[in-house]
This record gives sequence, structure tokens and C-alpha cells, in this order.
Amino acid sequence: MQPTSTIERSTPLPAAIADDARYYEYSTAANPIGAGLTSKVPYHEFAPSLYADGPSRIVRLDLSAQLGSEGPATGPGLCASFIRVLADQRLTLDQTPTSQILYVQEGQGQLRQGDSLLPYATGDFLAFPGGLTPELLATETSRLYYVNDAPLLRYLGAKIEVARFNPTRYPAARAQAELARAAADSQASRRSRVSILLGNRHFPQTRTVTHVLWAMFGMVPPQSVQKPHRHQSIALDFIVQAPQGCYTLVGTEIDADGQILHPTRVDWVSGMAFVTPPGYWHAHYNTTDQPAHLIPIQDAGLQTWLRSLDIRFAS
Repeated sequence: MQPTSTIERSTPLPAAIADDARYYEYSTAANPIGAGLTSKVPYHEFAPSLYADGPSRIVRLDLSAQLGSEGPATGPGLCASFIRVLADQRLTLDQTPTSQILYVQEGQGQLRQGDSLLPYATGDFLAFPGGLTPELLATETSRLYYVNDAPLLRYLGAKIEVARFNPTRYPAARAQAELARAAADSQASRRSRVSILLGNRHFPQTRTVTHVLWAMFGMVPPQSVQKPHRHQSIALDFIVQAPQGCYTLVGTEIDADGQILHPTRVDWVSGMAFVTPPGYWHAHYNTTDQPAHLIPIQDAGLQTWLRSLDIRFAS
């Protein structure tokens, strides 16, 4: 005897849900960025005057209107901010991201998150997860550069449930010593960059500061050029210190000699930030007799894990 089965009649979907379905002919939809349906990441500069003085506040470096994204965003998955906290005041940071990083341009104080209390001073890096609300307590008026991945979580409609790493401090003295060691290496002049990457023991495969974020502390030596390279992660570049005569060239193409065609020039100012869009070639120049320092922060932890970073260097 054959088993019988009963097919239940489905309840019709509400019209509003049924109307969500769409169908696209492949050639018109397979490259929505090229077709102008998905907005490109815009190039943009943010001046240090945005947080040079005034009250305690977070200044979002917001390009969400250009990106067509909900909420503050500097790139599709990242939001950068300038922060100013006056002495003896407190400032609450974001709770929703999976990954957050601070660079202390000046000042000192503490970061409190749950039971963790990290001191900070000029030149320190602090990396910390979301889930628990972080709070800055300044003992000296402070200016900081702040990047998190809240836009990524907002796009996914996701919330953090498990912190992937612990709040971590990278002291200025150690970071500067490691950078000096890299600069003094006999092979330094042959390398594409004089820099160090901040890492965390929980992410040995990506060797990044968090599972999403990548942070570099770099130096452009006097009278030197760091030749063009590109990658598919957005770069949120912060200039720590630069004498007049340092700049970046950014463009979409290079010629047969590895030079950027029709570039946009970004003249460096200490404390500024700028966006280098994914896939753009960029090169750094120092025409002075003093070193310059920069910090690119990217979503390259995530891109590396997805095997899609595709970093390339001009020959």
C-alpha cells in the first residue's frame, strides 16, 4: 500500500510581500556598479579643523548620501569619525559594531567597556569589540580618530552576539619601536612600504587587528616615493604627522611604467583624513627632509577572509 501524503494549501502571501519579487535579464543586472545602479565609493577629504576645538563631540565623516546607505557611513561597511573630548568629560561610543579602533592624536584618559579599563595616551591605538557600550573618560583634552564597522552590521540586519576579541591596547612606544625596527631593516629600501600591521592573536590567518579591520602604522621616509598599489578594500587614511610637501596621488589607471594616469592629488595636513576608494591606484610622496606618518584603516580583515582583497603593486 502506497503511503499517502497531504499537501496543505498555502496561505496566500500579503500583496505587499508578493510584490517584492523581481526578475532581471542577466546582462542588465550582472554589473550594477558599472551600470550606475550601485553608487561608487567617492573620493573625499576631511580637514582637521572639524575637531580642532569646540565642545566634546563625535564628528561622523559621513558619506551616506553619496553611498545611498542608511545611517552614517564613510564607506559601504565602515564609518570613520573624528572625536574631541574635553578634560574631565566623558563621551559614549557605538555599541553596535563588531570591530572598533581608536588612534589617539593627542591627549590622555581611559576607555571603559564593561569590566575592561584601558588607559590611553598620545600615539596609542585601542581596538575593542561591540556588544557592551564603550565610554571615553578624558583626563586631558583629547583628539582621536575612530573607525568601526557599524554600516556593515546595519546592511546585514545583524547584531553582535559574541565578541571575537578582547579590548586591546597598542602602546605608542611599542608601535613606534616596531616601526623604527622595520625602517632600519637592511631590506627596507626594497619593500613597497615602511610600515607595520597591528595584529591580534585571535586572527592568525588574516594577521589583522580585528576579524574585519586592518590597521597599518606607516612612515614615508624623507625624499621618497611609495609606489602605486591597489586593493579591493576601502582605505580610510589618517595623516598623523606630515610636513608640507607630502601628498598622495589617487587614480583608476596606471600606464606601462607604473605611473598613475590623470591622478587626484591629496596634499597632506597633520590630523586630516581621506577616502581611497576600492580598486583605485594610490602612491605616497614625501619631497621633504623629514619623515611623515600615516594610518590607513581598511575592511581588509573581512576581505582577506573572503579571499577577495586582490592587493596588487605596480612594477
